Amino acid sequence: MKELPNTNTRHRRANGLSRKIRYAVVGLGHIAQNAILPAFRHASENSELTALVSDDPVKLRALAQEYNVKHCFAYDDYERCLRSGEVDAVYIALPNHLHRNYCVRAAESGINVLCEKPLAVTEAECEHIIRVCAENEVKLMTAYRLHFERGNLEVLEMVRSGKIGEPRIFNSLFTQQVRKGDIRTEAAHGAGTLYDIGIYCINAARCLFADEPVEGFCLSAAGNDDRFEKVEEMTSALLRFPSDRLASFTTSFGAAQTADFEVIGTKGKLRASQAFDYSLPVTVEWTVDGRTRRNAFPLRDQFAPGLIYFSDCILKDCKPEPSGMEGLRDVHIIHRLYQSINSRAPVKLEQFKRQYYPGLKLEMRRPAVTRPKLVHVVAPTR
Repeated sequence: MKELPNTNTRHRRANGLSRKIRYAVVGLGHIAQNAILPAFRHASENSELTALVSDDPVKLRALAQEYNVKHCFAYDDYERCLRSGEVDAVYIALPNHLHRNYCVRAAESGINVLCEKPLAVTEAECEHIIRVCAENEVKLMTAYRLHFERGNLEVLEMVRSGKIGEPRIFNSLFTQQVRKGDIRTEAAHGAGTLYDIGIYCINAARCLFADEPVEGFCLSAAGNDDRFEKVEEMTSALLRFPSDRLASFTTSFGAAQTADFEVIGTKGKLRASQAFDYSLPVTVEWTVDGRTRRNAFPLRDQFAPGLIYFSDCILKDCKPEPSGMEGLRDVHIIHRLYQSINSRAPVKLEQFKRQYYPGLKLEMRRPAVTRPKLVHVVAPTR
């Protein structure tokens, strides 16, 4: 993989920036309505929701009224939104296959980019986003909300402290029942279990082992369920890390809801329950020397901290992390795991020099959002 430009460049401030970064949320689907839009109320110290972009006039009208947003645009008017002078950053909450297009167009207009993961569908698309953001001197961040969530960060600190000894094994289950016709079952939209939920398991293993996998193997299954004619229903993957450490995970769109992982070390073990879910509290249980302890982390807003942090990076001209490169690394692994599925053979993974790992310094406490009434959106799970 070729070297990409450094995105830690001075942000272009042709007209200057106010104390608050003004955002357009692009895409008003389930995650935008259920989590992103409400999060602005908890990020008001430096972030402001000023524009909405959607092709659904009912959504635009209702949500603009709910969140007191004055500027609404259809997708065909995206360029007008970007050049309106009303936004400093976009939050891309579109289907995966649209990420590159809307990220690149924003960057080319001098607008900072916060994009839901996966950053894009292919490595080439990720590289394109990173390059254009660097060339136009705008900030780019991949929206890994768990890099700011207390329960997950506490687990990272416990592993790094040596509390369970040397971490040797990572195992995770992330499963849910997805409705028939949900966009995550449409292969043409960059769908599938690895892109949607497997990415959480991959990123967690990389963070907990503080290293990059060198080899992977993956299998998939679909059964006879007509929901999964175009994508797999489940995947099971095995990743080999340096020092012969192993990470395994299974993801499914056709099983009861689970979002857990465990880490086994040479001296003890720990388990995080509902660790990947933003609508349930995270619980962590660890056992060392035969003694088990447990800690529960109350439900909090997992999206506002990322907004606050990204806005702060823009205002202070700092390089955001998790960066575009962090998004690219997970997409590379996902792409290679799909190759393993097709070939039914292990695959080698390219190595990266990683310098960033999340830590408790990124944690911000914000209260849980009140779940809003959804407009023209059906819950993706059943």
